[in-house]
Amino acid sequence: MGFHLRHTLTEMCYLYYQTSIVPLLLTGLVLDSQTSLNLNMVLTILWMEYTSALESLIDAVAPDKLSIVVQGYFAPIVVKYANEHQDKLNHLILVNPPITDKHAKLPSTLACFSNFLLGEVFSQDPLRASDKALTSSGPYMMKEEDATVYRRPYLVSGASGFALNAITRAMGKDLKAYIESMRSILASDSWNTKTTICWGLRDRWLTYDGVEDFCDGLKHNVVQLPMAGHHAQEDRGEELGNIIKRILRG
Repeated sequence: MGFHLRHTLTEMCYLYYQTSIVPLLLTGLVLDSQTSLNLNMVLTILWMEYTSALESLIDAVAPDKLSIVVQGYFAPIVVKYANEHQDKLNHLILVNPPITDKHAKLPSTLACFSNFLLGEVFSQDPLRASDKALTSSGPYMMKEEDATVYRRPYLVSGASGFALNAITRAMGKDLKAYIESMRSILASDSWNTKTTICWGLRDRWLTYDGVEDFCDGLKHNVVQLPMAGHHAQEDRGEELGNIIKRILRG
């Protein structure tokens, strides 16, 4: 069984391994893991091309059936992939995905990176691009040793900032359409993949209002994490890891 955690921010690779993947690896549940597409490699990749890139990655590292866990704004891409490869999936777990109409606008902390001219400046600021992007979304309290890791991509190369600028521009332009597409897929009668939505209730970016209403009448489970924010894997990594284990074992 392959197991993939996905995110669109460069620094989250370290964070996932630190808080969620390691506990899961210790249980023997994870045979294959890949935490993130490197943003430095996708400056010219449009949103529609992400699905093809994800398919190539999964075919390379998880040739058999797998379960996918996706957090945040990468969810629409993964749902699109999953819809086209339902026979390959055991379970899909969405962690604080943008799933309602209220989620169609980027939070100001991310939207600032797509601003004309100023966005290019902001995306090269390590404190704004890493520290603020992480701490503004929930109750996460950053340790200095972790902050050093998160800032490093923006300190050693301008490519990370350029990628952040390009990604947020694409997200701001296409997010509403991709959320509508994801909602349509998840509500479709042809959707047969077991699906669970895990939600950190202290998310400052995406409101929980409307999430349960959307899932009512569908086959999807909703699991609340009262003390977690948007990045539940950092706020309550062990708790989220245990929830994922229970879901996959069930």
